[in-house]
Formats: sequence, structure tokens, C-alpha cells
Amino acid sequence: MSDVLERFLRYVRIDTQAQEGTGLVPSTLKQLDLCRLLADECRALGLRDVVMSPQGTVLATVPATVPHRAPAFALVAHVDTEPGTSGKDVQPQVHRNYLGGDLPLPKGGLVLKVEDNPELLGLVGGTIITTDGTTLLGADDKAGVAAIMAMAAHLMQHPEIPHGPVKLCFTCDEEIGHGVDHLDIPALGVVCAYTLDGDGRGKIDCETFSADQAIITVTGVGIHPSIGKGKLVNAIRILSRIIAGLPQDRLSPETTDGRDGFVHPYMIEGGTASATARFILRDFETARLAEYAALLESLAEPLRSEYPTCQIEIQIVKQYRNMRDGLPQEPRALKKAVDAFRAIGIEPEQTIIRGGTDGSRLTEMGLPTPNLSTGEHNPHSPLEWTSEEELETAVAMLVELARAWGREVISG
Repeated sequence: MSDVLERFLRYVRIDTQAQEGTGLVPSTLKQLDLCRLLADECRALGLRDVVMSPQGTVLATVPATVPHRAPAFALVAHVDTEPGTSGKDVQPQVHRNYLGGDLPLPKGGLVLKVEDNPELLGLVGGTIITTDGTTLLGADDKAGVAAIMAMAAHLMQHPEIPHGPVKLCFTCDEEIGHGVDHLDIPALGVVCAYTLDGDGRGKIDCETFSADQAIITVTGVGIHPSIGKGKLVNAIRILSRIIAGLPQDRLSPETTDGRDGFVHPYMIEGGTASATARFILRDFETARLAEYAALLESLAEPLRSEYPTCQIEIQIVKQYRNMRDGLPQEPRALKKAVDAFRAIGIEPEQTIIRGGTDGSRLTEMGLPTPNLSTGEHNPHSPLEWTSEEELETAVAMLVELARAWGREVISG
């Protein structure tokens, strides 16, 4: 078993599921279990400046081996898993010497099908890691965590490899949009960063969605249904009408791909007197987010007139923006990633991602941060999977990335 696979299997067994609305930082204290483990492992490797913040962010530095002053860059991954699918008691299934064909999972009757996952065809003879069918796997983003840690271990074991300082950064609550809320970018002291949070291998994500969240709260009039005629104002029915008013053939994740955006209701809760729905608004063009918010208002306004005794409030929360606009601030960031992939014999594909990463926000905050592939497939799903070969490719690429930055010299 390779070092990166051994690390990955260890990390995914730790439940780090984030949760919205807890009022805690991080949102679930169990995320700190993995953060503490990573801090301990960094110290055991001999990394410098290892710290873990009260919010769970773990920072460490792989010290430079080149004699000159080389610029530092950061590698970023998040420890949390998404709120919607269980991350408790993950039982990773290791399928060695994959022969091709569909992979039935042990529980739940789920099957990982080649028809839906054509990337499997390029991994025949390799090692595939799946779930048991009852949880997500956590490759988003423990594949990134494992790749970074395996890279750091390799560099510490091979001081003959020339490289500059490499900063490691592990964050919490990325899945609920708060991964870098408490990160002090100036104190990090790097020229750019890379998130390790991408699918497949040989990919550099240089565009992401821009994203807002919409929270619609309907406050009705609750009363016993036996005397409800003319008095009861059912918040559930009113909120359901707003959701039903969304386009059925467009503007949803189910009906879009490529560069198309969407308005996606992903959680609903409440009762007759009050009901709330949460939506994510996504598009590669930031200006369209305002159009999506206006669409929700247009659905709500007639209902305000129809039900004057109810209240319909729509709150828009900014989340992240397309990294495309900020990457030119440090053009070497993309170039070094391309050079690193080519150094291991892969011609990289510069891609867009229909989602966001910590790098989306970091880039907007002034730290250019492309996203690199780590072998994630079907994230947020019991059909999530990765492969040992893709994890190893990520590690090899990061070693070459360190070499590439180590050739740069800070003048003066």
C-alpha cells in the first residue's frame, strides 16, 4: 500500500461532517479530531511552524532545501465533508487489480457503473476505492489532505530534492462556505496557493462558479386546523408555491451543464406557522446571480399580495466568486502547475469547475489559488470513489511543483 493510500484510508474513517446553523466554529467539533491528528503528523515529520488555530486551521511549513531565497507557496485542502450525506463510520472498500466492469457495493444495492463513470476504463489493473454504499467516501477533500501530507513526507525523506518553502494549510467548514474565514493571508507569507480539491487527474481548474445563497423564510398564521377556515395561513403551502414556480426545464442542476448556471433549492424545514428553504445560486458570470435573486423575488411578490397577513423574507448571502478574475495577479501560479504536470509526463487540461473551492475565496481575497486534481469522483454521494493511481499522480505532481517554485529566486 502506498503512503498516500494508507493516509487516505486513515483520514476518511474520521467523521468530519460539517453542519450549517450550529453557531460553532468550526460548525462541528468532530472536525477537530482530524485537525489534531494532522498537526501531530506534521510535527512527527519534522515540519516547521506547526500550529492549529482555535478554529481548527492547521498550518505547517516544509523547509526549503535550496541555498537561495525562493518564494513560498501554499497547498490547501479542507478536512470537512458535506452536510447532506452521512460521513459517519465510513468503511472504504479497496478493489485491487480492477478488472473493468461495474462494481457492486456491499450495502444498499448500489452499483458503480462504468456507463456513468467512464474514467474507470482508464484504471483497469489499478486500485479503486469506493464506499460500502451507506455513506460518502470523503475523497472530497481527504484525497487532497492525503496528497499534501504524502508530498510533505516525501520531501522530508528526500532532502536532496531542491525546493523552496512549502506552506501546508488545512481548513474546516469549506463545504458550508467558511473554509478561509479565519485565515490570515498576509501572515501566510506566500505568493500564491493551490487547492487540492479537484476531480480525476491532470486537471487544473482555473475557473469556478460565482456563488450566493438565498434563504427564503415564510411566516404564516398558525391555528388549529379544525377552526382554520379564513384564519390559517399555511407557510408550507406558500413556500412550496415559490419552489414550484421555478423553471422546470432550465436553471436547475438536473437540466444544466457546462457554463449554464442554476437556482437550486437544497434544504427545506419548518411547519405551518413558519417554513424556510435554502437555495444556492450559481453562475460563471457573477452579474447573473442578481438576476437569479430577482427571479425569486418575482415569485414571492404576488404571494405577498395574495396573503397579506403572511411575511415572505428573502435573504441573499454572498459566498464566493469566480477565480478567473483574480488569477492573472500571479501568472506564475498557472504556469508552474502546467510545468509540474508536464514534468511527470502529463499534458494538463485547464478546466472549469461547476462549484467552488477555498481557492475561489482566496483568489477573491487577493491570493491567486488555482485548483488541482486529486482523484475525486462523484463527490457528496454514496457512489463517491477514487483510485490509488490518481492519488499517487497528485503526489508526484506536487513534488514537481515544489521543484518548479524552488527554481525561482527572490531578488534583493
